[in-house]
Amino acid sequence: MIAISFIATVLIWGTTWIAIALQVGPVPVLVSVFYRFALAGILFLLFLAASGRLRVPNRAEQPWLIAQAFCLFSLNFICFYSAASHIPSGLISIIFSLATIFNALNARLFFGDRISGQTLLASILGIAGLALLFGPDILSAESESTLQGVGLAMLGTLFFSLGNMVSRRNSAAGLTPVTANAWAMGYGALIMLALIGLSGTPVILPTSTTYLGALIYLATIGSIIGFTTYLYLVAKIGSAKAAYATVLFPIIALALSTLYEGYHWQWTGIVGLVLALSGNLVMFARWPNARPSKEAQSSQPSAAE
Repeated sequence: MIAISFIATVLIWGTTWIAIALQVGPVPVLVSVFYRFALAGILFLLFLAASGRLRVPNRAEQPWLIAQAFCLFSLNFICFYSAASHIPSGLISIIFSLATIFNALNARLFFGDRISGQTLLASILGIAGLALLFGPDILSAESESTLQGVGLAMLGTLFFSLGNMVSRRNSAAGLTPVTANAWAMGYGALIMLALIGLSGTPVILPTSTTYLGALIYLATIGSIIGFTTYLYLVAKIGSAKAAYATVLFPIIALALSTLYEGYHWQWTGIVGLVLALSGNLVMFARWPNARPSKEAQSSQPSAAE
């Protein structure tokens, strides 16, 4: 069951990026994100209620759930969906895989966790990999669009990392990740609805079967099932081992991007991919006599794409 859950998590989260790219089009980004988390939040809460696991958080927990919703189920996805109109989805997944580095820096800032030499080496490898992956495109004639896509994906990853910090705080306060994420998805949909109203964004009902298929996939498979399989892994083998799945996401995402988005490989991209993935492997490697950081001991995963 553990092996099946691991494979399922990699395949699901590795394919959500291409599903996001399939939603780029006439439906505004704000509306697409609203559709996704309105559907996911409703289904998630109904599932918990039907299984007798639904808990209504108290008033003191509400601000933190809203903060989690802002970081994990609204602002970050606005960035990711917008980035998908500028760069291939596989490259977005590479940037997102650097969330582990963002987490290390934010854990130091908010919780005082030590940044190890292992983290610094992983950061150097990751940054070098990104430079090789995106350098040629940024220096080309279409550099402005590429740069916008990279910046949006980086900002989305930052929001996701901040959401992990909020989730860590919520878990320490006794609010389980399942309960927190179910409610935060619902709040995320409400936040998106408010942004739609404030910005005057037109609400367009999708008619494309491709769009609707991607929406259902992202809401159910990507947001609910993928998240559940990952939580199962965390419960059975621990968050550190379960996090190895994130190292494999970009491989699947880039393979799909090559097949369906026409992503063209160059030698710099191949070397950059190897370096970026090496950075993630270094981040999760067990070194002799290495002591796990407070963040590794206490943090819990908070969401899946």
